[in-house]
Amino acid sequence: MTAPAPMIAILDDEPQIRLMLSDALKEAGFRTATFSRATEFEAALPGLAPQLCLVDLGLPDRDGLALVHRLALESGAAIIIISGRAQVQDKITGLELGADDYIIKPFDPAEVVARARALLRRGRADKPGHRTTARFAGWTARFDRYQLQADDGETVPFSQAEGEVLRLFLEAPNRLISRAYMQETLGGSASDTFDRAMDVRVSRLRTKLREDPKNPKLIKTIYGAGYIFLGDVTWS
Repeated sequence: MTAPAPMIAILDDEPQIRLMLSDALKEAGFRTATFSRATEFEAALPGLAPQLCLVDLGLPDRDGLALVHRLALESGAAIIIISGRAQVQDKITGLELGADDYIIKPFDPAEVVARARALLRRGRADKPGHRTTARFAGWTARFDRYQLQADDGETVPFSQAEGEVLRLFLEAPNRLISRAYMQETLGGSASDTFDRAMDVRVSRLRTKLREDPKNPKLIKTIYGAGYIFLGDVTWS
């Protein structure tokens, strides 16, 4: 049986933008669901289970950045912010709060389609031969569920953005992961914004893995070079 096309949720209060994005994404083979308000979007999320959310920051009923942060913490969906806010600080804040990409209005719908494809291609855990479960240091990472489970039974969700970084570490334990390699693998651009976003994702992973921020045991920072994940990893 053929798997259904990926579902993309579109949240924007401008009807013409919702229609333009939905038409372009459907033509590219995606399924879409559109929303004008954050409240109706959040109510639909559990049943919708989108693989990607396109979120406008200028919402009439909710702070867009707070919503992005909640999505990053509580769902496994990739997140692209689409906003008229063009300041560098807005972009940095969005990425720090868990967004995977940031597109400034006005935009070409073809660019959104291309970025959506790239994100979903990177985030797929169901590719043939793609391993979905890793065990290490008293933890089990389940990439098909976007969950970390401790040996004591505690379950902690992680975002797709955090999962991409965690997978990099777990697939190359005890080896230096340079910032250049992270940029090449994760598809970002070499910039202070990308570096800062990576630092935030690593910090969040450390917190979820109960690491001491002053003396982490698993994810070590090699200043000026990158990171090393210290530990034995078993995949299944």
